[in-house]
Amino acid sequence: MAVGVTAEIKGKLSVVDVVGETVQLKKAGSTYKGLCPFHGEKTPSFTVTPARDSWKCFGCGEGGDVFSFVMKRDGLSFPEALKVLAAKAGVELDERTTREDARKARLRSVLESAIAFYHAVLTGSKAGQPALDYLRGRGFTDATIATYQLGYAPGGWDTLARNLAAKRQVGTDDLVEAGLAQPRQSSRGGVYDRFRERVIFPIRDANGNAVGLGGRILEGDGPKYLNSPATPLFDKSRTLYLIDRAKAPMRKGGQAVIVEGYTDALMAHQAGFDNVVASLGTALTPGQVALLTRYATKIALAYDVDAAGEKAGTFGAQALEGLIGQLAVADTGVELDEVRVVRLPDGKDPDEVLRDTPDLWREEVRTAQPIVDYLIDQHARAVDLKTPGGKARFVDAIVPTLRAIPNPVMRDAYLQTIHRVSGVEERSVLEVLHRRPMSAAVQSRITADAVIGAADALPVDRILAAITPVEEELLRLILLIPEQQLRAADEIGPDQLPSTPARELFRAIVLQRASNDQGVHPAFSMSSLMASLDDETRALAQAILARPSPDLARLGADRITYAVDRCLLRLERIRLDERADWVAAEILAAEGRGERDTVTRLLDLQRQNNESRRAVDRQIEQATVLVRV
Repeated sequence: MAVGVTAEIKGKLSVVDVVGETVQLKKAGSTYKGLCPFHGEKTPSFTVTPARDSWKCFGCGEGGDVFSFVMKRDGLSFPEALKVLAAKAGVELDERTTREDARKARLRSVLESAIAFYHAVLTGSKAGQPALDYLRGRGFTDATIATYQLGYAPGGWDTLARNLAAKRQVGTDDLVEAGLAQPRQSSRGGVYDRFRERVIFPIRDANGNAVGLGGRILEGDGPKYLNSPATPLFDKSRTLYLIDRAKAPMRKGGQAVIVEGYTDALMAHQAGFDNVVASLGTALTPGQVALLTRYATKIALAYDVDAAGEKAGTFGAQALEGLIGQLAVADTGVELDEVRVVRLPDGKDPDEVLRDTPDLWREEVRTAQPIVDYLIDQHARAVDLKTPGGKARFVDAIVPTLRAIPNPVMRDAYLQTIHRVSGVEERSVLEVLHRRPMSAAVQSRITADAVIGAADALPVDRILAAITPVEEELLRLILLIPEQQLRAADEIGPDQLPSTPARELFRAIVLQRASNDQGVHPAFSMSSLMASLDDETRALAQAILARPSPDLARLGADRITYAVDRCLLRLERIRLDERADWVAAEILAAEGRGERDTVTRLLDLQRQNNESRRAVDRQIEQATVLVRV
């Protein structure tokens, strides 16, 4: 997509109109009110403010601009929401993006043709009968097989390729690019089918578009499960099986249950547990976590978990600790004690429990154990806590988990749990926790010359019009002075910034600086950051750095700190202004209804909010004076 279109889209679309497609809005003074679509409420606390191009719910705390609303409503990434709103606004995409969209649409069509072919083989041919018998033997109904378009890839080197070429005029290049075929290495050329003699599970993205396939072998050599390779449509690390069907139930119930395999997830949906997704046979990746937490803030892991690492092919302690770290740095809204481990009977796969004892599944998910408590218990059971050596091994095993917990209050609480379980004093655990000195990340002054140079052809002013001046100032400070990044991240989360492009850039910086297992934050890398960004967010970073400004490298650390403080205070002022608008609208509504007690309460709230605004103004002035000095 042509960069710099964010501001153009905002200029052409009314936030009231876009939000009004989902929320019934009523005018209230200078704002509009309605029932929040993101949490259940009977009294409207959701407001839209046209003057700021913003929306805010004072019930659940969500808010932002037109992009963040569509992202949250439809479960989209920023680039995806950008495309949706560009089409709505009639903003032209550049030729390269148009070609790329057409290419992906063509590959999706090829995949859909392959899915239809494999499904027909499974349900209507002699070759598919053994696979159909296998699925029925696993407990899957014909309705499930039809609904989820399960299939069977027959034998033969190029059965699919020949069929799609003859009936759909699909060329070999498209088959290879869609991940359905591989080029022959022989001099004869041509391709051979990637999936042969496998049960086929279509994989779709959150919008229901086909992106890849999973195949389970019935007999013979080869891996038990085979996924599509990486393609323009398919990235295994950012995909969850059945996310298209699970996202609405996950959002409604606030919880997601994650299993490893296709059959586990399918059996859950067949049994009526439709908030279940599968991570395609791997431990959760950061991309999957980011996708998952668009829809739910409670997560239950129904993996084959073995914290002690004694069984092969299981989800071990290191993977659980890694998940804790991912959730901690991603600003997902997920509380650590809401990430739980489902304890299944020994030797039982999720699909067996779901098929044979669905009530047991329901109860085990309901009583799933918080992830850190689970790890403490598992490590405690693996040693003899009556001996000094056992206690020492237990503490050594649990310390990496403690390091992964970012919240010091929660960490202290778990120190007490460790003491209760093992008898080891909290001070002894802390001594082990800090035994290895955390090597300071080597900080080098980052020059932005290369990045600024790349911005020569960019419409800088148009790009920066998509964010507020205070966001621009804060992001410039933390891009050029990496020492300020962790402090800014501690003070404010990405979702507290008013504009979605600014949020995306701030979030990317926070993710890059996330601490490792030893609690050490990596050094900031401008090149790595730029490589991780989508086109629109990268252009924003380049535009911010290209705008002329004082040489920050020559300013003292105190002045930089005061400048960051001033930005944070100005953002707090924006938040208070939003609240002031809401309170004013509530007062008008209460006066119209003749509710004198409510008016009195709201006037008191208005007074408190005005006092807070004056206090912030004084602090902003003080920080401004200190910067000038």
